[in-house]
Amino acid sequence: MEKPTDNAPGRARAARADAHGAHASGQGVAHSGTAPRPHVTTRAAAAAAPAAPTASAPAPAAAAPASGPRILVVDDERTIADLVCTLLAAEGMRTQACHSGQRALDLLEAEAFDLVILDIMMPGVDGWEVCRQLRRRSEVPVIFLSAKDDEVDKVVGLTLGADDYVTKPFKPRELVARVKARLRRRERAAADADDGILRARGIEVDPAAHTATLHGQSLSLTPKEFGMLELLVRCKNAPVPAQRLYEEVWGDPFDASAGNSVMVHIRHLRQKLAIVDSSEKLIETAWGVGYLIRTLDEGVR
Repeated sequence: MEKPTDNAPGRARAARADAHGAHASGQGVAHSGTAPRPHVTTRAAAAAAPAAPTASAPAPAAAAPASGPRILVVDDERTIADLVCTLLAAEGMRTQACHSGQRALDLLEAEAFDLVILDIMMPGVDGWEVCRQLRRRSEVPVIFLSAKDDEVDKVVGLTLGADDYVTKPFKPRELVARVKARLRRRERAAADADDGILRARGIEVDPAAHTATLHGQSLSLTPKEFGMLELLVRCKNAPVPAQRLYEEVWGDPFDASAGNSVMVHIRHLRQKLAIVDSSEKLIETAWGVGYLIRTLDEGVR
């Protein structure tokens, strides 16, 4: 009598085949009585659903302006320097921040900037000293931005050669407006310099020919009067301290009697301008600071 053959391996293979067929036809036990699922390729699924963001992917950086005036912002408080840079960059200006007076002097020596915003109270080289050294070699506009809000501090800043003084806390729109006003004045001064003629309020000064006119009429000036008028027109809208007038025009160190000499020559210069036009005082006195010729179209000071 023959023994029955053990066909377990064959039965196992058949079971697996049946299970595979049921899965392929969508009629497996788990989905019995349900509609078959549509087949979706891996590529189609990837296109249909947005890819999950990668945790390590950096956020896109804001594009810096490709052109525009260059502004150096100097403040040892990085948050303030960054805020000012953001405000000005939003107006199309190219900004660079630095956080020490010495670094500012190094940058100003190596690169060209159209305007400097300068804090005063910084460790090491403070803002006063930065402005003092800068004025020995450059007329780039300087705006002090400082928490020092006493009148004497503003007078000192303007006397050192700053063009404007803004106190902290500051109003962002006002700061931007003041920066734009200073840049406009710089652009007009550069345009005037194209032909070598300095202009302000109907005054024209030709340094090369050593001639000056008011409303087209020649002015008969002494060398010192001419030098003072040239400097005032060159620095229009910014007070020029008596000390600077004396040292640049007379060429001597400023002393106790120098202030009186400047005042006398300013009076003579005003008298000669009034011979041509007495309807307004063209040379103003900025009390405690110096003298200036202010153009009429500047609304922000």
